Amino acid sequence: MSASIVNVEIKNILIVKLSAIGDVIHTLPALTALRKKYPEARITWLVEETASSMIEGHNSLDRVLVSKRKRWLRNLKSPSWRKSFSEAYNFFKELRDTRYDLILDFQALLKSGVLIAIAKGNRKIGFDKGMEHMEHSYLFLNERIAPVDMEIHALKRGLMLLDSIGIYTDEIEYNISVAEHELLEIDNLLKQYGIKQKGLLVAINPVAKWDTKLWSKEKFAQLADRLVEQYEAEIVFTGGPEDFDIVQEIISCMKCDAVNLAGKTTLKTLAALYKKADLLISTDTGPMHLGAAVGAPVVAIFGPTAPWRTGPYGKGHKVIRTELECSPCFKRKCETNECMEMISVQDVFEGIKNTGLLNKGIVDKAGRIG
Repeated sequence: MSASIVNVEIKNILIVKLSAIGDVIHTLPALTALRKKYPEARITWLVEETASSMIEGHNSLDRVLVSKRKRWLRNLKSPSWRKSFSEAYNFFKELRDTRYDLILDFQALLKSGVLIAIAKGNRKIGFDKGMEHMEHSYLFLNERIAPVDMEIHALKRGLMLLDSIGIYTDEIEYNISVAEHELLEIDNLLKQYGIKQKGLLVAINPVAKWDTKLWSKEKFAQLADRLVEQYEAEIVFTGGPEDFDIVQEIISCMKCDAVNLAGKTTLKTLAALYKKADLLISTDTGPMHLGAAVGAPVVAIFGPTAPWRTGPYGKGHKVIRTELECSPCFKRKCETNECMEMISVQDVFEGIKNTGLLNKGIVDKAGRIG
């Protein structure tokens, strides 16, 4: 068990949340709460390379330590192994250059536990055994917090870790840093592709890492066409570089025009795009959480996962899912993918209407409101 740190002097804090993008976003409110509690402390965040740009420049952080673990391991058998070895050596040296008063394990995985064991810290705090997917991470802690119910949303679980040591907050503040030049960059990109931003701007993020989270390409195309035809929406598809061809397939199924920005944005310019969007439609993936964090109304399509655990957090969002007995199963492979296949275009369209967005002065071509 851990004692309160309220009356203890805290000068150096290390947050350990390595990945993934959505999980890092869920930890931002805890960072903001720590900064408010300890305005003079030096706060460092240990993160993996893929999600690092999400927190770089955050006004509550003093330093970001970036683990390039996947790249280093990949390069071990390549001609650049010496460079990777040198980078890894310098990373571990930097990890140990400070003795932290407080190290907080928000990851609770073996990969985070090993790094916490290497880091110098007086108090290494995280959840004790009893939670899913922990991989014995609690063995590397010297103060263990009683496990909490996994059915609680991931964002709230992070704040409950702070609660256990006397840091309480009712505020959910992400404070994702989006610079003026990033907003300008996305404006220029949209203009380049003919997006005028004069009507309803809808971003669609149709891809996810798990096959079981995917919705039909044809249904995404039909939904996008319906929004264009009925509400004169401008449609922008987003995703990573590896998603470009899939998005292009969706657009090829459409009757109307749409823009493929998959691979054309950084995480920060993607955040800028979602800030400008009137609506984000997404599968259960990191960009869904990014949209919610920057204030975009999100309509999320869920199948094998639990929205009460990892859905878009906050008010104004809508989750579309079927009430199958087997869902959520958290499986990455499924023979039928029935939980996603059963969701119709009409189901998602009705979900969009239920957000109230289409009732805010946006009139369809027949003159009807919403």
